[in-house]
Amino acid sequence: MTSASNDTSRTGAPPGAAWIEVRVVVPIGWHELVAEALAFEPCTSVAFGRTSIGMDPAPEGHDYVRTFYAAHFDSESLRASVRARLADLARTSVTKELEDLEVIYRTLPAEDFATSWKKTWRPFRVGRICVLPPDFEYELRPDERRLNLEPGGVFGTGRHATTRTVLRVLQSTVRDGDRVIDAGAGTGILGVAAALLGAGPVYGFDIDPNSPNAATLLAQGSGVADRCNFVAGGFERLQSGPIPADGLTANIYADVLQEYAPAMAQALRPDGWFVFSGCLDDHAPETRVALAAAGLRIEGEYPRGRWYTLAGRRES
Repeated sequence: MTSASNDTSRTGAPPGAAWIEVRVVVPIGWHELVAEALAFEPCTSVAFGRTSIGMDPAPEGHDYVRTFYAAHFDSESLRASVRARLADLARTSVTKELEDLEVIYRTLPAEDFATSWKKTWRPFRVGRICVLPPDFEYELRPDERRLNLEPGGVFGTGRHATTRTVLRVLQSTVRDGDRVIDAGAGTGILGVAAALLGAGPVYGFDIDPNSPNAATLLAQGSGVADRCNFVAGGFERLQSGPIPADGLTANIYADVLQEYAPAMAQALRPDGWFVFSGCLDDHAPETRVALAAAGLRIEGEYPRGRWYTLAGRRES
């Protein structure tokens, strides 16, 4: 779950104002991508699941993704923007599962959104990585690394199957001092996790102009900002990274992995490692072919639900 704030400067609403909840019925496994599509002004947060145990559960195989905005922003044009962003996501993801998602609008009473997320949000572990908000009091285990993910971020919670799988694979892959590139960095969670595991320098890029600030804040909050550099841009930024890199991670759409496989291979040193995710099962065969053609040897496949994570090394 991500958080909001009732600070007028951030939400555009005075304390005590009413809010509109936008509830989208989403197929299981697509939560994070739908959440990203809903991360635009004046929406101030994204939450997953039911508001309370009294709410009817989502249909089987689905769950709720909910965002919020101050009631005085409500208009047909804003609702049209929500529909347009969801339709664009369905087009770019090339899946019928995201077509014609049901969207429900509900007026909420005034609430302190700056703290309400704490009612349901819980830290979670992926191996030695413990993901929790910066001010969350929690006693780490001796071998754990604390990753301070601000729940108010606009890129999701890190709980998606692809993110969790990559985080787990990185823990058996990253070595101290590895030069790592995080392609399509988003919040920077994968690059920052690599730094927490001993990598550095870490270089990340993303086409979203909000990504560098979010990723830099994540690195600062996790104590690894001195080893991380995040910039805005697409794969033209690849050549600005620490080339040849020892490792490269990317959690992006399968068609992007396929298109840029040669460029990513060239950015790696011979025998350098990669961990790629974001590939649906029905796109896995052509992704395997594209990686092999680029000289990227797959050594491990990690399916989780319909999502595949592919890991391996550049041919020597």
